Amino acid sequence: MSDLEYRPVSFKDVLIEMKDISELMVDLAYSAILFESREIAQEVISLEERMNQLVYQARIQSILGSRRVEEAEAMSGMLQVSEAAEKISNSASEIATIILKDVKFPAKLRLAMPDAEEVTERVVVGKECAIDGVTLGEQKLQSSTGMRVIAIRRGVTWIYDPERETRILDGDILIAKGPESGTIPLYELCGRDASATDESPEGGVVTDLDRAVRLIVKMKDTSELAVGLAYTSLLFDNREVADEVVSLGTRMDDMRYELDLWILEAAKRISNVEYLRGLLYMSSFADNITNAAGSIVDVILRDIEIPPLFKKIVRESDEIISRIRVEDGSSLAGKSLKEASLSTVTGMVVLAIRHENKWKYRPRKDEKLQSGDIIIAKGRRDGECRLYDLSR
Repeated sequence: MSDLEYRPVSFKDVLIEMKDISELMVDLAYSAILFESREIAQEVISLEERMNQLVYQARIQSILGSRRVEEAEAMSGMLQVSEAAEKISNSASEIATIILKDVKFPAKLRLAMPDAEEVTERVVVGKECAIDGVTLGEQKLQSSTGMRVIAIRRGVTWIYDPERETRILDGDILIAKGPESGTIPLYELCGRDASATDESPEGGVVTDLDRAVRLIVKMKDTSELAVGLAYTSLLFDNREVADEVVSLGTRMDDMRYELDLWILEAAKRISNVEYLRGLLYMSSFADNITNAAGSIVDVILRDIEIPPLFKKIVRESDEIISRIRVEDGSSLAGKSLKEASLSTVTGMVVLAIRHENKWKYRPRKDEKLQSGDIIIAKGRRDGECRLYDLSR
């Protein structure tokens, strides 16, 4: 007899929670690696238990919701999306498990993460600083700095995936994720000096890992982009974006092959190969996430009907995906992404830009926006409003 019990619930709500939890698990898994935190890793394991319950609910709902062949086909697409979220969560859980087994990761990895498109920071809230005593909703932290708080440590307890009503207190330790440009504003709000955060790696450092670490960072960025574009392709029923996700999967395979060869070669001249094992686990993690993104776009590639329900799922989740046009006379026209500082000003991460019927995925900071361009970005709803205003 299964320990799981079916409870009548909206299929939409189940899929929204599955999407949110899978993305949170990935963020927490990377945080557990960066900060060598067994507590955060344990939370990832706990979230996996909740995901198992949601998977059960999704499967039952898909069976109960299909009365005709057409309904069954549409429901199969939604079930495939839910299974992709499950794959992502399973991969995050595997990373958490090896952390709890004390598998080591090179300290250089933490120093290289600022090179990632989205960085993870740990900052202590100072007394009587701008954010002391203020809720996340009142501060609008993500839309004002670009940094999203994924966890808070208060004394000996943790608050994971805090709500807008969560109040920040002095002494809290914030774990936040976002663009590197948001780091300094975040530290200033917390009454801290960002320049004082550089740390020297402690003990057990393998000195010749620069190449592998850079490749791991690139794989991390690629996997996160693949998931964002996968949901975008379904939201806007866009096969061209779906094809890009498939292309990213091919590139991921090439990167993993390159990394495996390099690590096998490096093992010949490095005495402590334990740290190389951690990198292999991370490459597998990024590869599994990208494969899950491929499962999502498979719905598009096989011309499975996408029910209107899916748009509600993406639009009502913690992070929404937006499609915004740069209008004539907009202040954004003629500015590069760096000059516009969209990630810091709005908290939205730009996934792609369409210019003159040509898509540019993961655009560079020097990419200039023009009137008529279509921006695909992900972030919070208040950030979408700011981006919309800027584009008018």
